[in-house]
Amino acid sequence: MPTKHLLSCASALTLALCAAFAPAHAKSFRWAGSSDIQTMDIHSQNSALGNGIHAAVYESLVMFNSRTLKVEPLLAVSWKEVSPTQMRFKLRQGVKFSDGSTMTVDDVVFSLQRAMARTSTYSIYTQGIDRVARVDAETLDIFLKNPNPVLLNQLTELRVMSKAWAEKHNAVEPKDIKSKDETFSHRNAMGTGPYVLKEWVPDQKLVFAANPHWWNAGKVEGNVTEITYTPIKSEATRIAALLSGEVDMVRDTSIQDLGRLKSNPNLKVMEMVENRTVYLALDQFRDELPGSNIKGKNPLKDLRVRKALYQAIDSATLQRVTMRGMAKPTGAIVSPLVNGWTEAVDKRLPFDATAARNLLAEAGYKDGFEVDFACSNNAIVQDEEICQAITSMWSRVGVKAKLRTMPAVSYYPMAQRHEATIALLSWGVPTFDALYTLQSLARTKTSGADGNYNLGRYSNERMDYIVDRVKTETDLPVRNRLLTEGLQLHSDTVAHIPLHHQMLAWAMKKNIDLVQRPDNRIDWRLIKVN
Repeated sequence: MPTKHLLSCASALTLALCAAFAPAHAKSFRWAGSSDIQTMDIHSQNSALGNGIHAAVYESLVMFNSRTLKVEPLLAVSWKEVSPTQMRFKLRQGVKFSDGSTMTVDDVVFSLQRAMARTSTYSIYTQGIDRVARVDAETLDIFLKNPNPVLLNQLTELRVMSKAWAEKHNAVEPKDIKSKDETFSHRNAMGTGPYVLKEWVPDQKLVFAANPHWWNAGKVEGNVTEITYTPIKSEATRIAALLSGEVDMVRDTSIQDLGRLKSNPNLKVMEMVENRTVYLALDQFRDELPGSNIKGKNPLKDLRVRKALYQAIDSATLQRVTMRGMAKPTGAIVSPLVNGWTEAVDKRLPFDATAARNLLAEAGYKDGFEVDFACSNNAIVQDEEICQAITSMWSRVGVKAKLRTMPAVSYYPMAQRHEATIALLSWGVPTFDALYTLQSLARTKTSGADGNYNLGRYSNERMDYIVDRVKTETDLPVRNRLLTEGLQLHSDTVAHIPLHHQMLAWAMKKNIDLVQRPDNRIDWRLIKVN
């Protein structure tokens, strides 16, 4: 059901918007990507695409500067440490929600508490927070269970919603992304950011209009008054839309089209290594794998089998043929931009099919085995092609992967229900700190953020110790050494099979100016149409 609120030029808000942006100054920005967001609820589903799009409407206390990647003020103008477990934030005054109501301390307190709700998947960003309290009309305190050296990094992803709006529409708790039940906040939005949600027709289009009540209007580089996002699964159709002028930019650019896009005099392509790692998750929990011909045991619990699968993958061929050079092979589960990464951690196990076959035989599988292999087909660059290539590589060592593919909207909920034996996934690090990855992917799954995306249910006592220690360790050299140890342990035990860091390629008309970020996000405030 589409959401059409705000722009019929009959409402007070629309009249204000029409007055603020005369037609002569109106600039539109139309872009396309491979998949749609799953929800407009800012605390429901922690996904890179959703978080980036939500930032058009909702703002956080602090943000990463798009050019320097340093934390800077947003809805908070300053902060200080009252004690190792108490941080005090001063709020920006005069900030309004898009309905004209004033943002208050109570809205911020409510929003941070909402992110901690049972139906939220944002616990990775609230980890360590004990409670949030109002101090006065301009100030709030965040009380921590223990010192938290990355609190500011985490707060960049915790956005602020109107408490009154949520209460009015029975959306005090986030939508449960695993449920078909909907809350008002799933398809509707109201924040303090530069844009308002004008219309959302899932899998067809998402339209934002300039927020006439935005506190920072006129003080930024951007000049766009309307943004339209079109999810287009087909690579050929996406590129055709750009070439025909139907869209101004394609973020998920097809690798095979890069050459002709770069040679087109009307277009430009921006490239960089993304802060995102593509990897395989392996079920190391079940005693018997569904759909496998091996009964009574789980081959993936054996380190030798995991190493065999790893060493059977020819990463150089994946990079050269499947990814056409648009990937950087890695042995680490994080990119070089992430605190804790080192060159030693990044070293891959060598491709060696003979060694892989020997490891399988040593583990008792000289004839190989059958295994379920799940893959998205519109969420990761060349995802289906990657999985097809790996399936072929594994077949050469006797492992018969039964590949099944599906679109992201159904793939990720399926994977989160642990219904995949081996799954292709990718992981970005919004905090630029390895705790985010190790806690989510490699910590034993318990509650909250611990193991919240550990889909293979890997468990290692030393890893758990490292993760729990770095959550609170404030001696930065000690903390960094522990992070590196955790990343190396992840590699040594083959907690997952890392494949490569993605390369970003944004193609756009030459009259579009914007800042490309390594987290693959568009800074909505900085888009300029010339």
